[in-house]
Amino acid sequence: MATTLNISLPEPLKTYVEAQTEFGDYGTPTQFIRELILNDRDRRLSHLEDELRAALKEEPVQITQEEIQKGNFVSLFREKLNASR
Repeated sequence: MATTLNISLPEPLKTYVEAQTEFGDYGTPTQFIRELILNDRDRRLSHLEDELRAALKEEPVQITQEEIQKGNFVSLFREKLNASR
């Protein structure tokens, strides 16, 4: 189910998006923005996977039951990993 999200862009960015739509591989500005968002999500997930793989090669990170209940494991993991380096 698609929903609508209105965004404001400075004129140069609006012109760029319109040019990508007109001369690029995108039929609409929505397609262009959607692909940018998906690429960003994939890049971030890939980076997180790389961090997790690197951490597995290092000393184990201990997480308490209280920390588990609080959630936000990504921030907690990064904080503990950085502290152990």
